[in-house]
Amino acid sequence: MKSVYIEILILTLFACISGARAQVSYEVDDTIQGEAVDMPIGVFVTEEDLDSDLVADSVTDGQSGTFSFEDSVIISRLSLIPTTIEMPLNNVTRRYIQNYSRRYNPSVSAMLASIDFYSPIFEEALERYELPLELKYLPVIESALRPSATSRVGAAGLWQFMPATGRRYGLVINTLVDERRDPIKSSEAAAHYLSDLYNMFGDWGLAIAAYNCGERNIQKAIIRCGNPENADFWTIYNHLPHETRGYVPAFIAANYIMTYYYEHGIEPREKTLPDEVDTVMVVADIHFDRISSVCGLDIDGLKVLNPQYRRNIVPANYALCLPVEAVEPYLNYESTVYSGNISGLRRATVADMPQYEPAKSRYRKGKKSRRGQSSGSKNVTVRSGDSLSAIAKRNGTSVAKLKRLNGIKGDKIRAGQKIRVK
Repeated sequence: MKSVYIEILILTLFACISGARAQVSYEVDDTIQGEAVDMPIGVFVTEEDLDSDLVADSVTDGQSGTFSFEDSVIISRLSLIPTTIEMPLNNVTRRYIQNYSRRYNPSVSAMLASIDFYSPIFEEALERYELPLELKYLPVIESALRPSATSRVGAAGLWQFMPATGRRYGLVINTLVDERRDPIKSSEAAAHYLSDLYNMFGDWGLAIAAYNCGERNIQKAIIRCGNPENADFWTIYNHLPHETRGYVPAFIAANYIMTYYYEHGIEPREKTLPDEVDTVMVVADIHFDRISSVCGLDIDGLKVLNPQYRRNIVPANYALCLPVEAVEPYLNYESTVYSGNISGLRRATVADMPQYEPAKSRYRKGKKSRRGQSSGSKNVTVRSGDSLSAIAKRNGTSVAKLKRLNGIKGDKIRAGQKIRVK
């Protein structure tokens, strides 16, 4: 019973200091002496992964970087990321930035080909909980943006949920379905979990670290550091599990490299995910092979868009994700697919069908409106150092909406560019 009271007191203390963080600092602090850099497990790929459309060519050891920058340049770039999350440059974060920009730049190139597809999903979930949008890069270090990723301890999906934590946040895990791999549902669960962690610790460094190693490990590290009132990630650094010591630095480095990849000579790989997708609800259990026969899609492609279905079966009352051009053929032959009578069924093409107008979906990528701008439209000019997050905040809108209005597929914008905000 005594331990319960102590834990309550600790959580109360965390709540009291939740708003007391100082202004974000970007000065170099080399008092932190990190061990040899251990890159997050999510970066590494297997031979099986190398055949996937979503990952890079093999990681090359000792690849030397062509582009090197002074600390002052890195600090300036970090300071231009509009966020409330501290992103300092020190011995540890510097090493992670170097590794992402040099040795692991093939993996970065592959992730850049996928981020445009997943980013709107991540941002929508984060915005719902009013969280910093920069948290969308956590899946970069967790899974290298691979819904199929599974860790050696059993964490799965883009956000690498353990089964118990996934179920705690409403994710279904059974023989047919593993919603830890569902991009939309796992992003919602991750945003909820991150919100709870921030409310507990009042500091994003601590919350992000807790996402990696659990709340109790952070609580113990805060007690051991000897100064719980002023605890942050760096003050408890030496009391953290080894893997977690590299987690927040890797997160900072991921934000940096996914924003400034071009400056380091990294080009995105050619994307293989669809530009637009939509979802349909199925009314009875249906196997991927029947969907494939109707829509002209290979089963591997269906797996990529529907990674949560463990046996290639979509159960009744679950959503099926399809490329937008495949939805009309599916709907036209839906009853035949459910009946199982697909012998001799010709594969429908978009040209055979009336024009299909997909419903709004969280999966849909941003496109300019076909109807043109409304009479109430408003444009702004991008300032030097601006980002989509900063523009969205100034104009009372969201990054996802800006991307939809302007047909922007990534995060890169340039000074002088005209951006439609409504």
